[in-house]
Parts: sequence; structure tokens; C-alpha cells
Amino acid sequence: MMAGVRRLDTVAVTCVVTLCLACLHVTSLKSQLFTRRGGSRLTTDPPISYKTLYFDQKIDHFGFLQDGTFKQRYLVADKQWHQPDGPILFYTGNEGDITWFCNNTGFMWEVAGQLGAMLVFAEHRYYGESLPFGQDSYSDSKHLNYLTSEQALADFAVLIQNLKSSVPGAQNSPVIAIGGSYGGMLSAWFRMKYPNIVIGALAASAPIWQFPNMVPCGDFYKIVTQDFAKSGKNCDANIRRSWKAINNVSSSASGLQWLSEEFSLCAPLKNKLEAVIFKSWLQETWVNLAMVDYPYEANFLQPLPRWPIQVVCKYLGFDATVSDYQLLHGVAQAAKVYYNYTGSSPCLNTSQTATSSLGALGWFFQACTEMVMPMCTDGVQDMFEPEEWNFQAYSDECNAMFGVRPRTDWAGTVYGGKKIASHSNIIFSNGGLDPWSAGGVTSNTTQSLVSIMIPDGAHHLDLRYSNTLDPPSVRAARALELKYFQKWIRQAQRSTGTGSTVSKKRRIFP
Repeated sequence: MMAGVRRLDTVAVTCVVTLCLACLHVTSLKSQLFTRRGGSRLTTDPPISYKTLYFDQKIDHFGFLQDGTFKQRYLVADKQWHQPDGPILFYTGNEGDITWFCNNTGFMWEVAGQLGAMLVFAEHRYYGESLPFGQDSYSDSKHLNYLTSEQALADFAVLIQNLKSSVPGAQNSPVIAIGGSYGGMLSAWFRMKYPNIVIGALAASAPIWQFPNMVPCGDFYKIVTQDFAKSGKNCDANIRRSWKAINNVSSSASGLQWLSEEFSLCAPLKNKLEAVIFKSWLQETWVNLAMVDYPYEANFLQPLPRWPIQVVCKYLGFDATVSDYQLLHGVAQAAKVYYNYTGSSPCLNTSQTATSSLGALGWFFQACTEMVMPMCTDGVQDMFEPEEWNFQAYSDECNAMFGVRPRTDWAGTVYGGKKIASHSNIIFSNGGLDPWSAGGVTSNTTQSLVSIMIPDGAHHLDLRYSNTLDPPSVRAARALELKYFQKWIRQAQRSTGTGSTVSKKRRIFP
């Protein structure tokens, strides 16, 4: 689920002042999830081609007064599709530009040929080009009111029904939902809510239980800390020490200037408030590194080396006797691994931690309505400054930002919380290095609600293009996911009396 800006102009300043890390928890999902990403595909990835299309989608699927429509963007690749009745792999779009997710979901492109599948990547409403009210979509909370996961799922269902009724040969095509991070949550919920539309789902790195009273609020940051602890001696301990060191150094004007120069900041730190924002930026940096600790060079959130946390930790191996300035010099070098691995950045911008392809403001609104994901730190079992989860402060800040208050238990009510055993045909894949696995389904619930754990995997590594440096665990995960897809497709074809024996490739979309 996400990277992006840490604050929203002056609103964020208020946010940091009033909530400190509690505010971080308002924005952290966007910064980390949804995962949410990144940049362009590596040039070593195979070329892809798709058709960009638009569908007239209802603004409100659940009421009758708002009868307007908007253009929902979706991408289609049908070169590998066997038709009639070949399967459709449907990507449930996340909180960002759909072309970016399309380019970063190599697994779908690689299995399309083996399955004879059409690929469809559907953009989530309010992100990318799919804006229900055009330029006014973000003008106020009244216009944002239709930005919900429920509306997005209905969009996907209606779009699929339209495709199956309008595309020759697709009427009996079985559809499998696929998504990662927030998109993975949507794919799981899509199968739960619309089993008549999709025959199964792959929910990669999908923290469907990162909600109140489902998992401990501190587990997310514990996993981040564990990643650093096992990547270098004293690495996590020195990050834990760095917060006090920043407080000490930033207590004077000369210290603020030194920090600004040492970290090559684009905007020099001028006061203690900006030092607080600076610490939040650093915290998000370490979280993002845990999310994208991939075994090869990648350009997802930022251009990074292989196993980037190991590279970062080379600068943080000090013993406890070093001065604050020596420690922070190492922290600065470590941060530049994330922000300037290519050496092309003249300065570091503390207002942004990842790709602009993600929609920060939209996710903030979702986090302030139904995506309430408690997080906390204690500074002992994790490497961050202690901060309790404070729902009232969280709610107050959301009210100040958008004039709305979050419904703390709504996700559990509408999607069932941990009571999901009545559902079927969902794969929950999680990486052992990914902090979002703390809120994921990490053990089998039933024979058809399957957990696939990838011990050496970071955030939805299994959805990325295969790489010669992939650990065996992710190769095995992809192979197992493909077997489940094939099983579901066979079952669906038997139930409809269709099958691949009568299928052949034919492009439908010009």
C-alpha cells in the first residue's frame, strides 16, 4: 500500500504538531502500502502492450439521487487470450495511476500465455484519470464522498459484466481477481462480495486484518525493526538512538544547519517543528525500505540496490560510544541509499518519499473514513520513538482535514473481519520481510482460503516480474499460485460446459 508526500502543505504541519506519530499513522498506509510505488519498469523486463479504454461508470452504485457517470479507465491486453471462453485476469486497481501498477505487475504478464488469459487492469475511482467529478473531484468532502472501497468494488463488478456481455467470446470466461497491497485487499474483498463475478482471487501482501481489535497495533513496526536487525550489526539499535541524537542536535540553530547540510536537504530545517517533520520523513524512509527490500536492483518506490537494507546498514554499524554527530553522519549516508542511489539527486526533498504515481490525498481521505489501521510504537520492541495509538486524536485530525470522522469498526462490519471461513478460492500471499504481513492472513483458514508465505519476500514480491536473483521461496509461491489459477479455471469450465479444447487465440481489441 504506499509512498508519497508526508504532509499536505499547512494541513500537515498542523497534523504533525497535534498528533506527532499518531498523525504518521493517519498517513502511513499511503506512505507504506499501498505500498502502496515507484517508477518505471526495469529495462530488462519484456516489452508489454495494451489498449487503453474507458467505461461510463456510475458515480453512485448504492443510491438513486446521484445519477451521474464518469469515465473509468482500464487497460486490456488480449494477445495471449484463448477465445471463446478463455480466462480473464483482472487487476483490482489501487490508490494510484493504473498504468504504473500495470507496468509493475509482471506476474500477470508472465502467466497470461500459460493460461491463455486476457489481462484487464482497472483503475480505482478518484485515482489516475478516473475522476468522478473531473477537476472538482478533490474540491471538498462532498465530492470525495463516493471514494470508498465498496464503490470501487461495484465499479469492478459492473465493468466485468459489461466486458463479458460486449466482448465476443467472453460470455463464459472465468475471471480471477489479482491485486497487491490495497489492491490485494480489494481482490480478496471482491471475491467475498461478488463470488458471482470472480471465481477466485490472489490477494498479495493484503493487510485485511490491520484494523481495530484484529491485530496488535505494534506488530507492523516490529517487523520493520526485525528487517534492519538481521541486516547488519547494531543497525536497528543505532536507528533507535538516532531520534534522541536528532533532538539534541536540532536544539540549536547551528545544529539545524548542520543537519540540513549533512542530509543535503532541499529546504533547510529552520525550527523544532521542521525537525519533527524531518524525523517523520526518516521514519517513513525506514518503513519504505522494509517494504521494498528486494533481492535485486529495483525501481519501485525509488531506484535501489539489491537487498537495500543490507547496504543501508553498512553505514550504521557503530558502537554505542560514537557522538551524536558521528551517528547522524551515518544515518545521512544510509538515507541517501534510498533517496540518491543513482547519484542524480542534487538534494533530498523531505516532502516526498516515493513515486508521484500514487494518489496521496485520496488515500488520506480513505484513511480518514473507512481504512482505519491502528499503529503504535514502544521504542523497545521496535526502533522508533514511543507513540501510542490514539484514535480520538486521529479522528480529530481527520475532522480538521476533511470535516469527516472515521468509522473505526466499519471495515470489520462490511468485510467480516477475521470471520472469513465461509468464503472460498482466495490466496493470501505474504512476504516475511514485509511489515504489512502483520495485518495479513498468514495461515490457512480453510482448504480454499490459502496462505502462501514467502520468507525472503518483501511487499508483494510475487507479483513482480521474475528475476534470476529471486529466492526459491518466491519462485515456489508463483508456481503454486499458477496451479490454483488452473484448478479454479478447470472447475469453472466444467460448471459451464466450456473448455480450452475449443479455444484459440484471437485479438478482440484493436
